[in-house]
Amino acid sequence: MSAAPGGTPVSTKTFLLAAAALLALSSAPMAAQAQAVPVAIDANRPGPVVNRDIFGQFAEHLGYGIYGGVWVGPDSPIPNVRGIRTDVVTALKALKVPNVRWPGGCFADEYHWRDGIGPAAQRAPGINANWGDAVEPNTFGTHEFMDFVDQLGTEAYLSINVGSGTVKEASDWLGYMTGPTTTALGKERAANGHPEPYKVKYLGLGNESWGCGGSMRPEFYADQMKLYARYVRNFNPAQKGPNAMQRIAVGPDGAKTEYTETVMKAWKEKTWAWDLEGISLHNYTVGGWPPHLPSTGFGEADYATLVKETLGMDNLIATHSAIMDKYDPEKKINLAVDEWGAWLAPAPGTNPGFLIQQNTMRDAVIAALNINIFARHADRVRLANIAQMVNVLQAMILTDGPKMLLTPTYHVFRMYTPFQDATLLPATFEAGVYRAGDVTLPRIDAAAVKAKDGQIWLALTNLDPHKPAEIVPEVAGRRARAASGEVLTAPNVNSHNTFDAPNTVAPKAISAQARGGRLTLRLPPKSVTVVRLDF
Repeated sequence: MSAAPGGTPVSTKTFLLAAAALLALSSAPMAAQAQAVPVAIDANRPGPVVNRDIFGQFAEHLGYGIYGGVWVGPDSPIPNVRGIRTDVVTALKALKVPNVRWPGGCFADEYHWRDGIGPAAQRAPGINANWGDAVEPNTFGTHEFMDFVDQLGTEAYLSINVGSGTVKEASDWLGYMTGPTTTALGKERAANGHPEPYKVKYLGLGNESWGCGGSMRPEFYADQMKLYARYVRNFNPAQKGPNAMQRIAVGPDGAKTEYTETVMKAWKEKTWAWDLEGISLHNYTVGGWPPHLPSTGFGEADYATLVKETLGMDNLIATHSAIMDKYDPEKKINLAVDEWGAWLAPAPGTNPGFLIQQNTMRDAVIAALNINIFARHADRVRLANIAQMVNVLQAMILTDGPKMLLTPTYHVFRMYTPFQDATLLPATFEAGVYRAGDVTLPRIDAAAVKAKDGQIWLALTNLDPHKPAEIVPEVAGRRARAASGEVLTAPNVNSHNTFDAPNTVAPKAISAQARGGRLTLRLPPKSVTVVRLDF
């Protein structure tokens, strides 16, 4: 865990080893209460924009992530629009999802797009060798995914097959999706029901090429990458100039720096013939490989272990950003954290290849901390995708036949929607200390932004599962008279929602009025709070 914000020039936080004694009980007399923690926000030194694309989602053909989670088919009794679940779309639209990464993941490097186009009855099923040897029916393909994207009102992040595919296959896929109907591929797309070219905002040039995407040496991948960056073209006339498709190269595996160094060096030495706009970073909160920590029924030790590992994302981004700065001091290339989240032991009794896990208050804290870290690194991190959207790993949504529930992580993403495309504001505070056994963590974390409408928003996380905290927001040159928003907490760090009790972990309204010229917010233990400050 890094005590600093990873070198970001506009937002600071201080993790002090001496904790401030915070409010222990709401009924305690004032004399027994310790001093509240000021959070100083400097609205006069705005930082970079927190790109809305850091709130991106990831939907892989894995377990019930697509089939049952997004796709039920047009003949299903579950309400749907052209086979896509209406309840899931409605819920996700409330998150203002900026982009969806598809079709993988490891699945992407074995996916051949022609298997998923044309009449559904004529599509040949295959085997999903990466994830549980499940049958892949190919009924959810290019057109279905783009329909899903359209229903959400979001952008497509397409991951192409570099591992087992060819440059021509990938080039043809983009030609099929974005070419005019005067071409053979564009005409084929039109015959399959979509005359207008699709828009593809992001293009992933492979996935984990250091691992399941081909176990390639960095130098070998860099040579392959140049071919795909050159020849996989977007022909949509609406995607020219500033709206051009952005190409994301495979980057580092967690703390390993070889891919970062090699890809960035190749980019620095590039010729006119090819270019990149980003490199990816994959890093999960695991608690030791292979994933073995339970997603429910855990105690405080497991909670503290995973939260500490999550905070390591800050130093990880700083490390790779420093390498990128050597080759790209102007920060033209973005660091896309396009796989992140908690990866825990599969739920008992489930197919271990389906990566089914529950989602608890701990996951909500993990999500909020990661989002704050991405925001502090907004000058470099301009794209991120949590793994995954529905029914897989740290999901937004869980489904079971016609039933659907929203997870604690979903609620965090919805609470943070004011942060999308907002401007980062420096926030300085004494984080204090929370200890669990031999694990030492900051007690609180905070991030502040100025939204596009000029409103100032403050996100606060109380990591301590036992003690509340009092926070005093202080905005330089202004006096906050009130605050209002939502707080998410639960009875325990392992509390979670079930289909029988879907609101065990759900946000509640929170507000505060200034008294004596001072505005104080009381944070419950183990909580995430997002509020608007009124002046």
